[in-house]
Amino acid sequence: MSGMFQAVSGLKKGYDKSEVDDFFEHAREAYEGTATEPLVHRDIHTCVFDVVRGGYNTDQVDAAMNRLENAFVSKARESITAQYGPDGWSQWLNERAKTLYPRLTRPNGAKFSHPKKFGYNIDEVDALCANLVKFIDGKLRITASELREVTFTPAKRKNAYDEASVDAFMARAIEILLGVE
Repeated sequence: MSGMFQAVSGLKKGYDKSEVDDFFEHAREAYEGTATEPLVHRDIHTCVFDVVRGGYNTDQVDAAMNRLENAFVSKARESITAQYGPDGWSQWLNERAKTLYPRLTRPNGAKFSHPKKFGYNIDEVDALCANLVKFIDGKLRITASELREVTFTPAKRKNAYDEASVDAFMARAIEILLGVE
């Protein structure tokens, strides 16, 4: 896998080369069906690499992760469609989307748990959730790329939502958007 990405200079920081190489090797094996441990869309979306001096160019790795995420969703679509037909894919997406709606309908400030220290700004996350409701209701267009680019301002305790919970939710939303694009 080495050589897939350019390394930054030794004075700059990038993603840890061995972590990236190991992840992409595992992803290749999982995609080909030879991996001993499965890899799913959420694993790709929530993967985090250490940042070190002289690592891989982060923009290149992030772009490759987005393409990989797209490939895994496309493969799932092909597999489900081959087994159950196009209606099976729509049903699968609808079932996944239904898992989002209960959280979206919670009151603002109570959609996710609060962290002990730091997390994502509540108002920004709530605003994004409101836009997702509009998307589901057919009143707003949102793409997976737009969701991938969202960054939330850090906040503390009661003014924040737990990052891991929001990230998992976002991964599911992106998976659904990729499935309909």
